[in-house]
Amino acid sequence: MKAAEDDINSDPSLLGGRKLSINMHDSNFSGFMGIIGALQFLETDTVAVIGPQTAVMAHVLSHLANELQVPFLSFTALDPHSFTSPIPILYPNSSQRFVSNDCHCRHGDKLAERRCKISYKAALPPDTKATRSDVQDELAKILRMESRVIVLNTFNITGLLVFDVAKGLGMMENGFVWIVTSWLSTVIDSASPLPAKIANSIQGALALRPHTPDSKRKRDFVSRWNQLSNGSIGLNPYGLYAYDTVWLLAHALKSFFDQGNTISFTNDSRLGGMGGGGYLNLGALSIFDGGSQLLKNILQTSMTGLTGPFRFNPDRSILHPSYDIINVLETGYRQVGYWSNYSGLSVVPPETLYGKAANRSSSSQHLQSVVWPGGKTAKPRGWVFPNNGNELKIGIPDRVSYRDFVSKVNGTNVVQGYCIDVFLAAIKLLPYAVPHKFIPYGDGHKNPTYYDLVYKITTGVFDAVVGDAAIVTNRTKIVDFTQPYIESGLVVVAPVKKRNSNAWAFLRPFSPLMWAVTAIFFLVVGAVVWILEHRINDEFRGPPRKQLVTILWFSFSTLFFSHRENTVSTLGRLVLIIWLFVVLIINSSYTASLTSILTVQQLSSTIKGIDSLITSNVQIGFQVGSFAENYLNEELGIAKTRLVALGKPEEYADALKNGTVAAVVDERPYVDLFLSEHCEFSIIGQEFTRSGWGFAFPRDSPLAIDMSTAILQLSENGDLQKIHDKWLRRKLCSSQDIGSSADQLQLQSFWGLFLICGIACSLALLIYFCTTFRQFSRHFPEESDPSVQSSSRSKRLQTFLSFADDKVEQWKTSKSKRKREDELSNRSGEGTMPGNESDRIQRNISQERQNGDTWLH
Repeated sequence: MKAAEDDINSDPSLLGGRKLSINMHDSNFSGFMGIIGALQFLETDTVAVIGPQTAVMAHVLSHLANELQVPFLSFTALDPHSFTSPIPILYPNSSQRFVSNDCHCRHGDKLAERRCKISYKAALPPDTKATRSDVQDELAKILRMESRVIVLNTFNITGLLVFDVAKGLGMMENGFVWIVTSWLSTVIDSASPLPAKIANSIQGALALRPHTPDSKRKRDFVSRWNQLSNGSIGLNPYGLYAYDTVWLLAHALKSFFDQGNTISFTNDSRLGGMGGGGYLNLGALSIFDGGSQLLKNILQTSMTGLTGPFRFNPDRSILHPSYDIINVLETGYRQVGYWSNYSGLSVVPPETLYGKAANRSSSSQHLQSVVWPGGKTAKPRGWVFPNNGNELKIGIPDRVSYRDFVSKVNGTNVVQGYCIDVFLAAIKLLPYAVPHKFIPYGDGHKNPTYYDLVYKITTGVFDAVVGDAAIVTNRTKIVDFTQPYIESGLVVVAPVKKRNSNAWAFLRPFSPLMWAVTAIFFLVVGAVVWILEHRINDEFRGPPRKQLVTILWFSFSTLFFSHRENTVSTLGRLVLIIWLFVVLIINSSYTASLTSILTVQQLSSTIKGIDSLITSNVQIGFQVGSFAENYLNEELGIAKTRLVALGKPEEYADALKNGTVAAVVDERPYVDLFLSEHCEFSIIGQEFTRSGWGFAFPRDSPLAIDMSTAILQLSENGDLQKIHDKWLRRKLCSSQDIGSSADQLQLQSFWGLFLICGIACSLALLIYFCTTFRQFSRHFPEESDPSVQSSSRSKRLQTFLSFADDKVEQWKTSKSKRKREDELSNRSGEGTMPGNESDRIQRNISQERQNGDTWLH
């Protein structure tokens, strides 16, 4: 600050020949002495105060600043949001939210907002008052806890004492993580190299240091500083901010004078009777008349200093606060990255990212490798099981049914079951011991409500829940679950009857509608092929009875690909190929379905699945304590009056047999056990929910992550299946479910094939009739005489039908015959035809008629 004062006063044009005078006061970390020093300054017509150092003092002195209108500027106050006053915060410590020193403990709440669980807050006395015993007591408490990530926010003397005591307690060894606020970087920068004892006690710690961009002006000042201090103290970022703070005040005063303002003070009438000649003269306190304008100028100043360009935010903190992250090593320190509000963690300077879009994605948040306490580079787990003599309180459901999953042995404290064995096997795979005790939950008369059991974790009654707890949405909102160790889902169970085979079993594969449509298409395709082949294929001609038999025979013989008639037309072959493909698919499907019907035991039920239950009004059973009740009511909209609570498997069977309920909805693992002893019931349809069972732990519990890894290991090495077979393997009924596989084949499964075939037939007929009509119009042109047209329409229709029925060669012959008759008639009318020529023509016509009559018969 003195260097800044000299630089400012060396430029007479800056303040118009006025001199800037800076007076110093060292409160020695004492809040009381800080207040006294501020009052002494304000008695001497001071226009601004640089300080205080802490947020607590800033909060107290803000009242003085408000009353006397004297701006306070602080480059070290840790929290600008802890007070409302005209105090600009130059130093970006508003970004530091850490725990562990007097008033700053509340800053840990900011970590909690980011889902960082704070297991303990240790408040230490301020510097010069914290004793080794105080620190040792707090660290001993922390050592017995599970967390191994310690955030230290304090002042220099207390902070170094904490590290020294931690070193003696073995807390600077492998497995610990120490994150330190900016005080440690200040110590390192100011007193480098550090004494060997201090350097050894802080190795592996991560520390924050206010980031100041590199510049030529900064490098020049660092060289100058080495000359000013004679190497007695290093230059840290606080020193750079102190220099810039004085220059900021000078720029604001220059603007103040340029605006035509003058320095003047007004006595406060409220302090008129408080004068005195002692240490404090409160009556000398006066109001700075231009204080408000000077404060406004300060907040509007934008400048580039040793710390780089900056201006104030609306909350009076500087824009874009950022930090260097340094890793303390045996030989000093190494910078491993940066942190800023804008870009988060990065390995490039923050100022290079301000021109780009902010990217706070997890993939972009990374640092260089870190050497942790103990000299390891592998990332520590960050926690251990607490060594505080307390056992993990594990709640288990005190079940009265399906006790194969979890149960308490009568008359003892021993618990057993499938879920218990999975938990114990997973615990053995953890790299640390987990002392625990099982505590049954429930009255022993009915199954407990599982949501209530899981909720006990949030109230601290249990540290975990082990049992057949399904992982469902409302539970995941309050606790964390492990990886599922068994799959589960809701299914429908209903009574079934064995369907015996009978003489008409061959009709079962297709539904009645499917049979009807198939038969119709057999006839339609036969008729279409007959129409396309009738005029050109002798195999499709003959008397009407013969042609009808041909249509029927040809149609149904295609079912076995044994039709003997050949198709010669292109359109007929196209229709036939498509129809044979359809027949192939239908035949294959029929054969597969009939085989299943005749070889697999068939069960029938009036219930077809969950959809039929929703649309009906029948009663539905569910297991007491299960989430099935809420799911059926809230998710599927089934009225609670239709839901019947059932306890034991015997109650399931009785209710289903006597008709109390039409079906039971329960989770698959329970149903599998139930059906192993009750083969008269079966699962209807498929699982309509997908979930699993897991162990529940408090939110953000690291034990849940390690247990999930252990469960995956059990699954991979086969132990999970062995435990399942030990407790849950039963002799199953011959048929455990009836689903869609046993249903009849419906028309909707084949409508696409029938549609293709129908379109092909329609197009073929359309092309055929268009072609035939075109030929008819060419060979039998319509009469042009209007009087003849009306009377000959019916005759023309008959002619067209006869034309369409005739074979192609026949109508060509008839056409030739008519031509000869017309020629003979014309010659007879003219009387020029020779006798012998006329006789020859008549003979030819008679012969052609005889031939035609012979063909028609």
